[in-house]
This record gives sequence, structure tokens and C-alpha cells, in this order.
Amino acid sequence: MNILVTGGAGYIGSHTSISLLNAGHSIIIADNLSNSKIETISRIEEITNKSVIFYQIDVTDEDSVERVFNTHQLDGVIHFSGLKAVGESVEKPLEYYHNNIVSTIVLSNMCLKYGVRKLVFSSSATVYGQNVVPFAEYMELLPTTNPYGATKIISERILTDVANANSDLAISLLRYFNPVGAHESCLIGEEPNGVPNNLMPYITKVARGELSVLKVFGNDYDTVDGTGVRDYIHVMDLAEGHLAALEKLDNGVNIYNLGTGKGTSVLEMIKKFEEINRIPVPYEIVDRRVGDIALCYADASKARRELGWETKRTIEEMVRDTWDFAKTL
Repeated sequence: MNILVTGGAGYIGSHTSISLLNAGHSIIIADNLSNSKIETISRIEEITNKSVIFYQIDVTDEDSVERVFNTHQLDGVIHFSGLKAVGESVEKPLEYYHNNIVSTIVLSNMCLKYGVRKLVFSSSATVYGQNVVPFAEYMELLPTTNPYGATKIISERILTDVANANSDLAISLLRYFNPVGAHESCLIGEEPNGVPNNLMPYITKVARGELSVLKVFGNDYDTVDGTGVRDYIHVMDLAEGHLAALEKLDNGVNIYNLGTGKGTSVLEMIKKFEEINRIPVPYEIVDRRVGDIALCYADASKARRELGWETKRTIEEMVRDTWDFAKTL
């Protein structure tokens, strides 16, 4: 298949691009490089020994997106391009609503106009709000604690309504949890611009001495050690989940959790990083971050049952690969 990967130069998009190319598909990447680097495209080509067509465009710009659809015969779209920081979304809600929702509408329009039958959407566990863990796909989506989660719920609803109104469009909504790690080549990994919003790149910046201390947002949650518990998943497992969802996608609306099914606390993650990589990570406890919840981990049995997909890589591999990549920066 010939697949358009929006946000394909980003962290999850670049690793998924590798999985697609290695599986024999061809890809076109569209990315505005707001939170990624142009060098990632050549690194994807180096890892796979295959060429990539790249457009530096904003997916909210309908004219730019239509030029891509008009130029290339596409079989499907994997939609990653979106702003993704929970805390930042509370501070900049309009940016999040505009970018994340408009891009989904534009892509849906283009798929219908040009007869592209498959669309895989990068959603998030934040759509579950304050539901009881483990989160399962059949749960009613509760009001979220942040605009980022709201944009994912709205985008899911848009795509569901579009698919219900157009039987020839098949949708997969992938709700995934906390991706970490890097490709084994160490050529690509998580490399956000500015101060990291996610735990692992924050840890590596402290380990490298770029930041003096790691801020842990709250230690008074009702968890094993008071810090937030998350379902950390290796980014290559996540990439392989997108590939499985795309290749199985045939009709209707399909919803899958992509996670390990196990929760790990922030302090447990820090200790595991220190243990495996033999490097200290000084941290301090600060106030809770607006929009965060205590527990977030998946019931991943549906993806295992219907897609034949499950995670393979361990926490130890996640923290090792994260650090091996960080040392190359």
C-alpha cells in the first residue's frame, strides 16, 4: 500500500514509518516540523534503505493537503500530526482545538474526495478521563481533565460519524498510552524541541546534565508510592501496532488500546532507569500538574485477540534504548 503518514517526522510517526517500509509499504510523510527535525527523514531512509517522499506542510492547510492527495495515489492515511502535551493544552486550549480538530476534518474530507478507504487515527488514553483502570474500549468516555484529551474525543467522534455516513471508509482509532524508548539503531528516538513534557526525555536531559533536576509532579496520589502510574510502551511495539491495525483494517470503525496492560509509577521508572543505565537521576517533588490523573493503564486484550498484536519489549529495554539514543545527541 501507499500510505500518507501525517506527523511522520515526529517521535511515533517516524518509528511507524520504519515499520511500514520494512513491511513492504511505500510512504509519503507530511509534517510541519514544529516538534520534529528534517534530519529524521534521511535517518528513516538510512535505517530502511528505502526512499521517502516528504512534504513540509501543515495538515490544517486544506490546499496543501489536497496537493498531496491530488499528486499521489493513496491507499490509506495514518494521522499522527497533532499537538500532544496535556499541560500545555491547558495553557493554550485554542491552539490545541484548532490544530488537532481541523487537521482531522481536512484529512477526512480528502479521503472522501479522493476515494482513500483506510484511515488510522492516533488517539490517546486520555479519552477515558477518570474511568476505573484498566481502561477498556467499551467504556463510556467521561469528561476529560484537559483540552488535549477533549480534542481526541472530538476527533474520534468526527471520524466515527464520517465512517457511519460513508460505508466505503474504514477507520481505526488507536488509543495508546505512554510511548518510550527508541529504535535499536539509535538513529531516531524522542527528541522534543524545548523543555520536555514527557517523563523519559526529561529524565535523559537530567542524566546528561542539561537540566539539574527532574520535577516529579505530585507524590500524594493514591498509588503504590504516591506518584502517577502509567502504562509505558516501547515505541517500536507501538509502531508495530499501527502496522497491524492498518493491515487488518477493512470496514467500519475499529477501536483498540495499544498498551502493555501494566502500570509503572514515575518513581519506579526513575529507579529502573538508574539501575539499568547506572547513572543517577536527581529529582524533586513539586505540585501536581493540572490535567493529570493518578492511574492510567490499558486492557489490551482486544488488540491481541483481533489484531494478533501484543507488546514484546520490557521496561528494561525501554530505559536502555532511551538512554542509548540520548547519548548520541
